[in-house]
Amino acid sequence: MNAERGGTGRHGGVPGRFGYRNGHGNGPATGAGRGPDPGPASVPGPGGRARDRGQAAVEYLGFLPILLLVGLAGLQLGVAAYAAQQAGTAARAAARAASDDEEATSPDAAAEAAVSGWVASRSSVSPGGGNGEVTYTVTVEIPSVVPFWNGLGSVTKSATMPLPAEEDE
Repeated sequence: MNAERGGTGRHGGVPGRFGYRNGHGNGPATGAGRGPDPGPASVPGPGGRARDRGQAAVEYLGFLPILLLVGLAGLQLGVAAYAAQQAGTAARAAARAASDDEEATSPDAAAEAAVSGWVASRSSVSPGGGNGEVTYTVTVEIPSVVPFWNGLGSVTKSATMPLPAEEDE
């Protein structure tokens, strides 16, 4: 019967009650198989969609705090990694200054000079070692970037350098 009307399949090219349908619901038919009427929220007004435009803004505002927390958590991870790197740099500088023959710079001053200002105010240096070597340990408190997320702890790094050999007279 479809072949007599020029159709190719079950609904292909067959005029129906709502126009031509191609069987997939994406032809020129209006309302065929599209579900219930969406109601007045999507009835076009003078500028296009009436109240649908505000829905995206409300959804974005609901997602914005989560997006900000994820961004701050990533920034916090970067600050913690930077504090760890700075602690290692300070420990190496202190150990190097302590093992140097020339006592021009104290190990504590070398450790403080090797790091950023905000890290130096949050760090502590402690000496150690023996048996021909010197070990310095630097502890840096990790600052909090995320509000209400305190107590991130501290990072500790150590460095060991050999002492210069004693010269015989």
